Amino acid sequence: MTYESLRFEIVGHVALVTLNRPPVNALSRKARAEVIAVFDEISAREDIRCAVLTGEGKTFCAGADLKDRPDADIPGDFLEHNRITRETGNAIRECSKPVIAAVNGAALGAGLGLMASCDIYYAAENATFGMPEINVGLAGGASMLNTLFGRSTMRRMFYTGVRLTAAELLERNVIEAVTSQDDLVPTAMAVAQEIAAKSPLAIRYAKQAMTIVEHMPQRDAYRMEQNYTMALAQTDDAKEARMAFLEKREPKFTGR
Repeated sequence: MTYESLRFEIVGHVALVTLNRPPVNALSRKARAEVIAVFDEISAREDIRCAVLTGEGKTFCAGADLKDRPDADIPGDFLEHNRITRETGNAIRECSKPVIAAVNGAALGAGLGLMASCDIYYAAENATFGMPEINVGLAGGASMLNTLFGRSTMRRMFYTGVRLTAAELLERNVIEAVTSQDDLVPTAMAVAQEIAAKSPLAIRYAKQAMTIVEHMPQRDAYRMEQNYTMALAQTDDAKEARMAFLEKREPKFTGR
């Protein structure tokens, strides 16, 4: 499948998805639909085991394209727009493979939502993060900020539209590391390749478990994880992982 708003390439078992809608990679309806489609494709393909999401140019994603806002006078237009907005993040969050965000510049509004939907975060030194919805007469996004920040910081960001720097997010333990612009994608790809070298079944079970248990009570969540472990233990990959560990060799996974 070909895409107009993003680039999609595969390196080894890793998919590199690059938002490519200059100058700020704003999310139009078509761009959102393509983000959904590409992550659905990543979920379905057995040759892909991990993904990296980044942006072209100096901006990761400046959020929704305001020129593409729905028309309140057209029946159902807002409902359609809101539905595809939700599903854009869900396609990433529910992707069967881990997704690493390589935030190369500003991640604002819905762009910050894309990052929050990923599993692991890296950022370039020049990256900034904000939810400026209040500045353009919009509401929404508090749940995205809650995923990343504490109560007070979330509210300050939402009420004022203030941006935080990559260094501030690193200090708050929100992101894994801050790199130079040139090192950002290679760093994220290296981690993705490390994940891709693990049992694809184990990673898939782990991603499913973490997505489900994230907001569950701890007692119920751990029971759920034990059920995943029991199911995984019956696979050839799990048996191969144990044997390779005991025999001090590299495992050979078959995905079964």
